[in-house]
Amino acid sequence: MEETLPLSLVHVNKSLVFTNRLHMLLHFTALCFLVYYRLRFFFQDPQSRGTPLFPWLLVFASEIILSFIWILEQAFRWQPISRTVFPERLPEDDKLPPLDVFICTADPTKEPTLDVMNTLLSAMALDYPPEKLHVYVSDDGGSPVTLNAMREARKFASWWLPFCIRYRIECRCPKAYFSASENDDGDFGGSVEFLADKKMIKVEWWIPYEMKLIFSEILDLGSNKLIVKFLQEKYEAFKEDIRRVIEDQSNSGDTTGIMGQNHPPVIEVIQDNSRDEIEQVKLPFLVYVSREKKPSHPHHFKAGALNALYRVSAVISNAPYTLVLDCDMFCNAPASARQALCFHLHPKISPSLAFVQFPQKYHNISKNDIYDSQHRSAYKVLWQGMDGLKGPVLSGTGFYIKRESLYGNYKTKDTDLELQQYVGASNEFIKSLKQNCTPDSITVGHTLPEEEISLLASCNYEIGTKWGKEVGFLYGTVCEDVHTGFILNCNGWNSVLCDPPQPQFLGSSTTNLNDLLVQGTRWYSGLLDIGLSRFCPLICGPLRMSLLQSLCYAQLTYFPLYCLPLWCLAIVPQLCLVDGIPLYPKVSDPFFFIFLFILVSALTKHLVEVLSTGGTFRKWIVEQRIWMIRSITSHSYGCLDALLKKFGLREASFLPTNKVEDDEQTRLYQMDKYDFRTSNMFLVPMVALLTINISCFIGGIYRVLSVGDWDKMFIQLFLPAYITVVNYPIIEGLVIRKDVGRIYPSLALVVTSNILATTITSTLYSLLRKV
Repeated sequence: MEETLPLSLVHVNKSLVFTNRLHMLLHFTALCFLVYYRLRFFFQDPQSRGTPLFPWLLVFASEIILSFIWILEQAFRWQPISRTVFPERLPEDDKLPPLDVFICTADPTKEPTLDVMNTLLSAMALDYPPEKLHVYVSDDGGSPVTLNAMREARKFASWWLPFCIRYRIECRCPKAYFSASENDDGDFGGSVEFLADKKMIKVEWWIPYEMKLIFSEILDLGSNKLIVKFLQEKYEAFKEDIRRVIEDQSNSGDTTGIMGQNHPPVIEVIQDNSRDEIEQVKLPFLVYVSREKKPSHPHHFKAGALNALYRVSAVISNAPYTLVLDCDMFCNAPASARQALCFHLHPKISPSLAFVQFPQKYHNISKNDIYDSQHRSAYKVLWQGMDGLKGPVLSGTGFYIKRESLYGNYKTKDTDLELQQYVGASNEFIKSLKQNCTPDSITVGHTLPEEEISLLASCNYEIGTKWGKEVGFLYGTVCEDVHTGFILNCNGWNSVLCDPPQPQFLGSSTTNLNDLLVQGTRWYSGLLDIGLSRFCPLICGPLRMSLLQSLCYAQLTYFPLYCLPLWCLAIVPQLCLVDGIPLYPKVSDPFFFIFLFILVSALTKHLVEVLSTGGTFRKWIVEQRIWMIRSITSHSYGCLDALLKKFGLREASFLPTNKVEDDEQTRLYQMDKYDFRTSNMFLVPMVALLTINISCFIGGIYRVLSVGDWDKMFIQLFLPAYITVVNYPIIEGLVIRKDVGRIYPSLALVVTSNILATTITSTLYSLLRKV
């Protein structure tokens, strides 16, 4: 019997594994010597050791925290792997399983409707049998704008999809396709027929259906200028219509619209019976879902919206696999579904495979990526390392998940009553469970069980069930993806990372400091929520998964704790420098080379990883800068927020990241200039710490020149100099720059920064000398 060719292969870079493990051994050995150096201080005569106890303890504690996080992080580098897929070896189209696509949007004022529709159209155009593809849009804002835009998108799809299929277009997002300077024109770019069809499709994209006959007449006239002018006018009118709907909705005070915290469930199958087929090309099934929301009921943010989609889709299409996308993460290539199925249909991998995660990549990243918005380290290093263990963490978007994996242990429930207590009282939903995630007996799009669907999308449905606890995406944190992925691993499920050369999904990333820090604060608060809960990876993980996988999750959840050592090391050694208190070995001491080795080892390892993953030396500096900025702002506020929620002093909140493009912000970003137009709550810590470091460095230089003990204070001189140089753009924004993105030296900023710096300095200075 002929052996079947594998659908995927695993590659282990043995040289990288060896290098990583050798570095771990050497660096860990150096850390042991560092700990020995710090500990022996406590056994010295207090009268002769010359350094107060309190600053020594603070610095030692900071080094312990940094070492702890470093140890956790090494689990990612233990067994990194890469994978290759062979979609051409998949079964024929008629044997492929059905597929659902979930697209989540929440606020059309922050998530432009036009961009959401581009994501929708790119998903409908996936290279997959359209009769087996079902696309659901979750509108958590309950906005009529989104619903009406979906109707128009459905009309345009009847023209767009045949065009993409006929000419084998690779980029199937209309906005990306038409805005590219050198369009991806498949194999037919030079043909007259293709160019004529392309011109017509571009016209069809921006205008409503009733204008198509008018455009046909214009095309017959052969005037390209007239076409472009008419196109621009209609596109501007289209945008103005959307603005008017949003303004009218807001002015009316109707909170069932874009303020969407109080509205009934709305589920609508989007159909256009007049234009169902063009060129005999079928269109995927399209459904609009807006779950019920009431102010008195917790709605659990994105996790709650996804769970409502899972229930509604189960009684409509019940596809065994689901693609989840954020509203701004369009399909950059049509092959992702087939690539994911190379794992989901792999006979050895599939039984325990929960999801296939694609890396998040972005179309609006500049060359130097001054905000580190592409998260290079996560997707190029950390996720590949987890893939060599039990698989990468669930990352919020761009993943194909097995429906059954989110249903907990429903198979252990013997009676319908037990199932109702577990997943809710819907008979149709329980029926879908018994069909083992196959849609054979469900007639998609014909007679929908409207009452059942409304029940499944109601805010009362989950009461008394295990939704959000054992079933579906889990609640309890705004980082529902990490939490859910962790529990899936604990329950025996695995995952894989699929990172083909061509990005399969492209999103819109943050390109200004304010959105970066606000988003980061939300993420780090949610991550620490998990670390402080009963699902702590260091306690819950080792009992249910490998130790290394547990350490990976622990690093993710405790990563925000970087704020503690960074605040300390940005203040304490500097103040001791001014007062002549040595906290590190002098240059002639053999232990000096231990500290030097640790610093060089860490920086060199980071530099090698940046360069080996396509980065530059400048990118290496940028990542260090953003790490420092995030640690003293987002990490700090995220930790504070998590602690307040833990003690019941604050409720969880979620603000969607602003995806509206700002021309001025984009211009500054492309010029590699930081946009400091953000809240003083972020600016004050940055300015205050830089003030302390610059002042202490100047004072330290003066003191060293006067006393001549540079060998004892060398490391403490290096620290403020290093911090100041790496964060030079903050100084530039405060002192040199005159553009709109500079740091405005407002009275509030200057006074608050000076008060914070003075308070920290005076308080710690007295403590450091006395204790």
